[in-house]
Amino acid sequence: MNLDSAIRNSMTRLPAFPATIHKVMGLINNPDSSLTELVDVIRLDQSITANILRMCNSAYFGLRHKVDNVHDAIMYLGRQNIVRAVMAAGTSRFFKSTPGYEAEARELWEHAVGTALLAQILARKVFRREDSSLFTAAILHDIGKIVLGEFVKDKYAEIKKLVVEQSRSFLEAEEKVLGMNHATLGGVIAAHWKFPEDIRDAIAFHHRPDRLQGKTDPMPWVVHLADQGCLMLGIGRGADGLAYDGLDGAMGKLGLTQPDFEEALAGLVKEMDNAREMIGIVHASPN
Repeated sequence: MNLDSAIRNSMTRLPAFPATIHKVMGLINNPDSSLTELVDVIRLDQSITANILRMCNSAYFGLRHKVDNVHDAIMYLGRQNIVRAVMAAGTSRFFKSTPGYEAEARELWEHAVGTALLAQILARKVFRREDSSLFTAAILHDIGKIVLGEFVKDKYAEIKKLVVEQSRSFLEAEEKVLGMNHATLGGVIAAHWKFPEDIRDAIAFHHRPDRLQGKTDPMPWVVHLADQGCLMLGIGRGADGLAYDGLDGAMGKLGLTQPDFEEALAGLVKEMDNAREMIGIVHASPN
């Protein structure tokens, strides 16, 4: 079996993506959906329900009342916070340690959540609203690392040599040595999980949104900038660390200034203080 086939075969061994999340996202994006419909979908998944209730009662959401049922959780949190809770509760099961990137599961998970939170902070500045699809793309942007990690481990010395001696980005080195990079593989995984094209593109091109020819969707640029911001702050950084190129003009592409970006980073630092409790609660929970 060649390397490309081995990588794709490993991808197929990932667990199925929770159908609950797809259904919830559809309802959240439908303004005519009801609270009852959301409750009926979420409570069918015991793992997601349990994690949502734990999260609702954490410092991150800061609710004044103890929540012990899904109906009240949705009432207190609101639709956008339910997106955060459902995505966090449903996706943490995929984040495992990846020796090739020298990243522990919690570090990958923390980086994923940090990127998703920063993406929403940026979205409020760019679009004047949060975006559930953007949160999904951002929290899953590095999902390709989960599969590619075992292959990076075997070829790490070769990849590192290209990064150091030829000043390649880690992404370019991955592609040169393995024939595929983690971002591209993430897009393939998202397609396998039947995500729509905008989410697939944002994942696949989160390092190089400039390569999306003929498309004007800003989502990949927001995920790119959110990812870069988290790397700059050292949130969940692994062996690949800062061996990635931030794109000149990314902020301008979104109509943001340097002070806008710095303000967003400061906002993330504050959010992450409480989010780490949420991260710990969900990640420590059995799936």
